[in-house]
Amino acid sequence: MDKSEPAPIIPATPAAPANLAEPATAAAPASQTAPETAASPMTAASPESPPVAPESTVAPSRSILDRYKRPLIIGLLVLAAIAVGFGLGWWWSATHHQARNEITLYGNIDLRQVNLPFNGTERIAQVLAQEGDLVKRGQVLARMDTSRLAPQVAKAEAELATQQQVVNRLHHGNRPEEIDQARANVDAARADAVNARVQYERLRVLSENSAGRALSRQDLDSAKDAFDAAEAKLKVSQKSLELELAGPRKEDIAQAEAQLRAEEAQLALLRQQWKDVELLAPLDAVVRSRIVEPGEMASPQKAAFTLAITDPKWVRAYVSETDLGALSEGLKATITADAFPNRSFPGWVGFISPVAEFTPKSVETSELRSSLVYQVRVFVKDPANELRLGMPTTVHLPIAVVSGASNAASRGGS
Repeated sequence: MDKSEPAPIIPATPAAPANLAEPATAAAPASQTAPETAASPMTAASPESPPVAPESTVAPSRSILDRYKRPLIIGLLVLAAIAVGFGLGWWWSATHHQARNEITLYGNIDLRQVNLPFNGTERIAQVLAQEGDLVKRGQVLARMDTSRLAPQVAKAEAELATQQQVVNRLHHGNRPEEIDQARANVDAARADAVNARVQYERLRVLSENSAGRALSRQDLDSAKDAFDAAEAKLKVSQKSLELELAGPRKEDIAQAEAQLRAEEAQLALLRQQWKDVELLAPLDAVVRSRIVEPGEMASPQKAAFTLAITDPKWVRAYVSETDLGALSEGLKATITADAFPNRSFPGWVGFISPVAEFTPKSVETSELRSSLVYQVRVFVKDPANELRLGMPTTVHLPIAVVSGASNAASRGGS
């Protein structure tokens, strides 16, 4: 369009919006004054310029953000301050002002076990107990074969009886008949000695009277030797009589008694081995494992049964150092288990470890795992044998008052 030609005049529509007035200004007649044209920046713009976004659509969204931004931030800060205050108040009350009348510990049922082997090496003949059996003290659980042991016991009994008779004979001494026999031997020897003496004296006198011509020198010497032999035999008989009257020597009696004791010890050993043929329950317990079967070889190094002792039974738990001062041996306790939700078992504190240790990984506590704790054994009464080995339990220890402030004060005073 040529600027020299006048632009057609478009009448303004009363209902047009305010933002449409700027194109009308660009179409104003050239007869308008220059100051008015220069005052409107849109009059010099080309009709091909891109349309400008209306300001009325952006202004409302920015005004909403500006309106609620500050209250929103203030509200969040207030909520955070309230949460921090509640947390600090709970911590303070839990560590300084909260008083408890009960200590709760967590642990597991524990009991003693016995690995029961045979006290001998022989083939097993019978196994009489099964897993889960409730056995009484002295009950026979198994037996070994006795075919080789029985003859040894019989031989030892016979040898003992023989040696006992030897000792009895020595204690009783010689019989009267033996003493009488020794006296008769003395009398016979004395008579022989007298006769030999008479014969010798007669020959000696005869030889002296005949100047050795009535008999030879050999006959006289023979008579002399016979006389000496008779005298010696008389002395032997007299000593034998003395031995018969004195009886056995003390040393012989002591030796025989020592041999008797040795035979008795050997028989006692074999009889003990005979008793060990039967494997007996040492106390009331429950058979946990049956390890051997008939036909196997028994050995003292190999357990035949594993027994679980049902009494005493206790809970192995751990207490923190802060609660240690409230516990003592004999303190009553109540034990509960998840397997029996509506029941409780009475008990008492039986042992508190004098040495601290780190919390075992298997123990459930609300404290840190690395904190030092003390082992506690809480014995429990379970006459029906319902609590099993390893069963998780909760121990409730009623006490008067336990608070963090009082514990701190007691530690500070000590």
